[in-house]
Amino acid sequence: MRTDSPIVEPSSLRRVSRRRLAWLVLATAALGVAGCGEAGASADAVSLDFARAEHESGRAVLIDIREPDEHATGVAAGARLLPMRQLGRRLAEIPADPAQPVLLICNTQNRSSATLRALRERGYGHVRYVQGGMSEWARRGWPMVRPAGRSGD
Repeated sequence: MRTDSPIVEPSSLRRVSRRRLAWLVLATAALGVAGCGEAGASADAVSLDFARAEHESGRAVLIDIREPDEHATGVAAGARLLPMRQLGRRLAEIPADPAQPVLLICNTQNRSSATLRALRERGYGHVRYVQGGMSEWARRGWPMVRPAGRSGD
């Protein structure tokens, strides 16, 4: 170990603005969700196969956060329709009981993973998102139904 190296005082370190720090935290989280940080993503995500099995068995609530025009193309039977842009005013529709797993699904997983982060900040630790989304569900030819009613505007 070298003993003649200069000591760097904390006050001499370049300060990082709060805005820049927040941006770095968000960018790091986004990379983790995108798959660059597998450990973070695996704790927040479930496979499409797992989601379907849990939903169809009644062990989890599947919430489709796509928009009404997307719902019109077909939804998983029994899924709750809660468009992402309505989440703020319809938050009470998401089960708050930690014993009731909640799975968020969108078209490809981008919106559902972002929604997951927002819900986690509000204490919803039992919510996860579905990898692949409804586009993969449809690609696999899994059953889809027309929405029972309007999912709202």
